[in-house]
Amino acid sequence: MNKKKASIRIQKSTGNVFADLGFPHPEKELLKAKLTLEIYRLIRKRDLTQTEAGKILGIQQPHVSALMRNRAGSFSVERLMDFLTALGQDVKITVKPARRRHGEVSVVA
Repeated sequence: MNKKKASIRIQKSTGNVFADLGFPHPEKELLKAKLTLEIYRLIRKRDLTQTEAGKILGIQQPHVSALMRNRAGSFSVERLMDFLTALGQDVKITVKPARRRHGEVSVVA
């Protein structure tokens, strides 16, 4: 019996899963994911219901549910930052020269 081993192709990540998957504007998508994660953490830390969080954020419960499942696609980066300030967070944007050809976006909590 002749058994062939299946070959697995591995490709090194760029560090941005959205770029790796070919999304348009991957830096923006990664930023939205990171902001959404911070919103999720704050809501969980405060033990808020989705309805309570919706009142604070000014959105309906189904939209909070989407955020809690990391589905921020319909929200802009600006709106996500507004949510963070509504949750009592300061949002700081720092612009500095990039070390590489293309800059990167990061969220520090």
